[in-house]
Amino acid sequence: MSTISRPQNPEENLRVKSVFDDIRATRGSDFINNLWYYLAFDPELLENTWRDVKEVMAKPSHLDAVTKELIYAAVSIANSCEYCIHSHTAAARAQGMTDKQYAEFLSIVSLAGRTNNLLNGIKVPVDKEFDHEKIIEK
Repeated sequence: MSTISRPQNPEENLRVKSVFDDIRATRGSDFINNLWYYLAFDPELLENTWRDVKEVMAKPSHLDAVTKELIYAAVSIANSCEYCIHSHTAAARAQGMTDKQYAEFLSIVSLAGRTNNLLNGIKVPVDKEFDHEKIIEK
């Protein structure tokens, strides 16, 4: 259950309409997902969040789109964000992720979670060889 109500007719606010129009243009789709509708209760929060998402997720970079979506999905799994797990898994599929890639991704997430828990429980000291400064010296 949401902690706020979804705004009615949010595009009556010109700031919200501008963001929604940019989302549509950036994604090449008329679909606006619930995240943006709910954030429209505060136009400044909506603008800032969309600006940051667009900058990191939609802008071409050194990482391909599927990799970005899978990283986002992995962090969402770690943070138990059901909405983001579904949203970014769907986005990865839309970017071309295959079922085999998804299965491998889930195997990696599962392994990382298990070994993270082991290391957190044992409190294994970090190897000096993993120090950024040591790596640069080599």
